[in-house]
Amino acid sequence: MHAPIVEFMGLYFNLANILMITVASVIVFIIALISTRNLAMKPTGMQNFLEWVMDFVKGIINSMMDWQEGGRFHILGITLILYIFVSNMLGLPFLITVDEVEWWRSPTSDPTVALTLAVMVVVLSHFYGIKLKGVKGYGQGFFQPLPFLFPLKIIEEFANALTLGLRLYGNIYAGELLLTLLTGGLASTGIIGAIAAVPLTFIWLGFSLFVSTIQAYIFTMLTMVYMAHKVSSDH
Repeated sequence: MHAPIVEFMGLYFNLANILMITVASVIVFIIALISTRNLAMKPTGMQNFLEWVMDFVKGIINSMMDWQEGGRFHILGITLILYIFVSNMLGLPFLITVDEVEWWRSPTSDPTVALTLAVMVVVLSHFYGIKLKGVKGYGQGFFQPLPFLFPLKIIEEFANALTLGLRLYGNIYAGELLLTLLTGGLASTGIIGAIAAVPLTFIWLGFSLFVSTIQAYIFTMLTMVYMAHKVSSDH
């Protein structure tokens, strides 16, 4: 199996990634639209769910930094946790392959998408660090607590982006790969294999649901950690 790659003006685009990124974005937009369509003082249904997500993300931010500094990242955290959770879940129920070309899968199971999200978060943390502390105050952070640690601070920034993206990619890709092996490999061995694949598939689906949720939380939590390190005076 391979990805549908097309070339345009010397650049290569993965059509499956574009499709799945769009689908995930539309689903998150619909969730937000439905949740806020009929706001009430006593929330029910989707509004209650969205308010729970908002409170949950607020708790993450408060554990990392003062709300006066971290409140500006509230919408970012809500968007990240919803988008990554939805993206992680898209490939769990099924994968769609046409003529050995994969069209439907979790976008976060592709290293390009996962690493792009991670790089965007790290770059955004630097942007807010400069914006809130100024160039001088931001630059001084790379020489604290000791000036000779500056090279390690630079390496740390690249390591943060790499580990943040690869952690997300590795967990989601492994989950989809094992599901493919269970449904395809065991089922192709005959009736006994197909029967054995059913309970194992449901068990792994449940575990993958747990992992997908945890990875959305970890990504959002680490995002706030990086933001806190750049904007808080305590770090």
